[in-house]
Amino acid sequence: MLDRGGRSDQWQLVGHGQTDADGRLRTLMPADAPLTPGPYRLVFDTGKYFELRGIRAFYPSVIILFEVEAAEAHYHVPLLISPFGYTTYRGS
Repeated sequence: MLDRGGRSDQWQLVGHGQTDADGRLRTLMPADAPLTPGPYRLVFDTGKYFELRGIRAFYPSVIILFEVEAAEAHYHVPLLISPFGYTTYRGS
């Protein structure tokens, strides 16, 4: 799920989807939807992901907050997960 907003009580859903067999989400937002500058929040349902695989996990969800800059049009935000940890970074 991708939300846009400022304060925690003012998020607006702008996209959602499910990862493919490669763990990628290629259709988070429509291709013609602009990314306007400001704060965004990605919410990953990691609990469901591991539950479907019969794996007990520590984190039921992972939330990534990031800022979109005016001149940037594309963002790649990888999430690397294991049942008991995760990491993320801004990809290219």
